[in-house]
Amino acid sequence: MTVDRAVFVFAGIVVLAGLALGYFVNPLWFLLSAFAGVNMIQAAFTGFCPAAMAFKALGFKPGAAFR
Repeated sequence: MTVDRAVFVFAGIVVLAGLALGYFVNPLWFLLSAFAGVNMIQAAFTGFCPAAMAFKALGFKPGAAFR
């Protein structure tokens, strides 16, 4: 698995977890999904993604988006 795919999987899990927690636990958890969305937009413009850096450190192969 490449860093790019790992980041997409992780972002998807964070968004779905935020939605589930917001629905079943407390609506403030929706902010987690909002944070993930803002982080994805920021990463698209700047190329800086903390999750990508973490996956690189874990030894994932580099992909096209995050080198």
